Amino acid sequence: MSYANFIPNVWAAGINRELSRTCVFADGCHSEFVGQIGKAGESITFVGCGKPTIRTIDRQNANSPIESAEEVEDTSVIMPINRVSYFNYKVGDVDKAQAIEGLMEALQEETTEGLSNEVDKYIANLAKSEEAVLLSASAFEISEENVMQVIDDALEKLYKNDVKDSTYIEAILPPYMYMALKRKYVHLDTDNSEMLKNGKVGMYGKVVIKMSNNVANDGENDYVMVRTKRAIGYAKPLTHTEPYRPENGFSDAVKGFILYDAKILRPKEMVVIKCKKASA
Repeated sequence: MSYANFIPNVWAAGINRELSRTCVFADGCHSEFVGQIGKAGESITFVGCGKPTIRTIDRQNANSPIESAEEVEDTSVIMPINRVSYFNYKVGDVDKAQAIEGLMEALQEETTEGLSNEVDKYIANLAKSEEAVLLSASAFEISEENVMQVIDDALEKLYKNDVKDSTYIEAILPPYMYMALKRKYVHLDTDNSEMLKNGKVGMYGKVVIKMSNNVANDGENDYVMVRTKRAIGYAKPLTHTEPYRPENGFSDAVKGFILYDAKILRPKEMVVIKCKKASA
């Protein structure tokens, strides 16, 4: 059959590589987990532990018995994997399509972009979940005059939650908020070509600034994430592609899917800014 030369594993690997380069929200998530997933409905465990108690004694009591060994809390989080995004489209004759320079690559690029968009929208919408910590229940009207202060207030809240100054922190902004910051903060690093990928557009102090059209929205307000890499867990354990010949036509087709899910792991390591663009 004409699709015999199609190599789905190569295409799937290509989608995996490109997804990692194009996902904005997924890029900054915690993705180290225990276990292997083969189908939807199975679960992944993100291993974690609580903080041990630190006690202090005076020098004169140095020889006194100390407290018994404590049981450090297990804070592992189990995340079911239930999200499936798929594609299924005709490509004409696969052999001929592969012979046309750039065609299969273009199809893969479009497929990857669509899958990335679905993943990012799903993760972005976690900002509206009950677990998410809002900077304020009221929405901020973002302008050049207040954009830096609003971001600073979100950072201050993270620092109060014991997030260290040296910890990787990123803020994922809608375009209008990024443009306001860019105009106001003259030191925003926008020329670091090594850094500018996965939506990264600059640095605000020690904070990585990203821009995305997928920032969660409730119809009126946006929900901007300012977070560490430990705040949200994300896993994409399975990518599958295969060619086939539909029975009701004469064209070859390609179908495939990605299996993934995401979950807030550490609510205190993410602050959500509820905001909208200030009216002119």
